Amino acid sequence: MGNRRLSGRLAAACLVPLLALAFPCAAQVDLTNLDRDMVGPRAQVAVLGTMHLREMPDSFDPAALDKLIDKLAAFKPGIVTIENENGEECDLAARHAAKYGADYCPSVEAARKATGLDAPAAMREVDKLLKAWPAQPTASQRRRLAALFLASYDRASAYTQWLQLPASERRAGDGLDAALVEQLGKLAVRKDETLMIAARLAARLGLARVHAVDNHTGDLIDVADTKAFVREIEAAWESGGAPFETYKKRQKTLGMAPDLLPLYREINDPQSLRLLAEANIVPSMRAQSKEGYPQIWVGGWEIRNLRMVANIRETFRERPGARVLTIVGASHKPWFDSWLGQLQGVDIVDVGTVLK
Repeated sequence: MGNRRLSGRLAAACLVPLLALAFPCAAQVDLTNLDRDMVGPRAQVAVLGTMHLREMPDSFDPAALDKLIDKLAAFKPGIVTIENENGEECDLAARHAAKYGADYCPSVEAARKATGLDAPAAMREVDKLLKAWPAQPTASQRRRLAALFLASYDRASAYTQWLQLPASERRAGDGLDAALVEQLGKLAVRKDETLMIAARLAARLGLARVHAVDNHTGDLIDVADTKAFVREIEAAWESGGAPFETYKKRQKTLGMAPDLLPLYREINDPQSLRLLAEANIVPSMRAQSKEGYPQIWVGGWEIRNLRMVANIRETFRERPGARVLTIVGASHKPWFDSWLGQLQGVDIVDVGTVLK
C-alpha cells in the first residue's frame, strides 16, 4: 500500500511540470476586453499633467493660462477632478490627528463658525443641495453652497461658485460672513492649479463643483528613521538625475513665456512623461538600502496612485459615458493613464490631441 501511494505521488509530481507547460502558472485573465459588448456610451477620460503653480514666480500672470483653459473647455468635461484631499479624508485625518498630524488639511474652523455646521454635516448639506441644484441658481443659493463647500474642506468648489456670481453679488450673506468672503478673495490670487485652472474651467462650463481625488492615507510611511528615509530617496533620485535636470531646465524656460500652452504640451508629451516616470522609479528600485527605504517609497507611491484612481472612478460611477478631465501633477499621469484605461467602459483620451 505504501509503495502504491508513493508511486501515485511520484506520478502526480511528474505530471505537474507537464501541466505547467500546457497551462502556464503565470497565465492571467484578460480583463481589458470584457466590455466589448457594452451598451451605451463609454466614458471619455482625459488626464492633464500639470506643473504645480506654486512654483511660479510672484510676477506670474494667470492670463498665461487662458489659451490652455480654452483648449480644455473645448473638450467639454462634465466632471473635473483635482489633486486635493476630499472632505471625508480631511475629516478622517482631523479625528486621527495622532496619526496624520494636526495640519493634514487646512482648518475649516472659520467656516464652521459661520455656518454652524461641522464638516460631516456640511458635506451632507452639500449633497442635499446638489441633488436639487437648479439650472439657473440664484445668487443666494450660490453663496450658501460656497459657504458649505468651505466648511467641507472644499475650497476649490467654493471658489467655483464664487466665480459664477456677478461681481455685485460677491459679498457676505447666506452663510458667508466677512471672514469667509476674505478667504475667497485670497483664493483669487493664490498660485494653485486647482483654482487657476480647474475652478476657472468649471465655472466657465457652469459646473457646480470640482472633485477632490487626492489621497495620502496610504503613503504615510512608518519607518524607524525618517531622516535616513528621505536622505536615501533623494540620493537615489540624484543618481539617475542627469536627463531629468535637462527636462526641468527646458520646462523652466517654457514657464517664463506669456502663454503656457506650449509648456503644457511639453509636460504632457509621451517622451517627457516617460522620462519623468523613469526618473521617479528606476533609481529607487535599483538603490542599495539595508532597510529598503527607496523601494518602500515606491510602494507608498503606488498606493497613493491606486487610491486616487479609485476616487476618480467614483466621480462617474453613476454616470456611464461621462466626459471627465482629471488635473494632476505630471508625475502621476502615466499611472493614471494606465490604470484608468483598464477600467470597464472607459476610454482614455489623448490629452495631447485636446491641447493641439
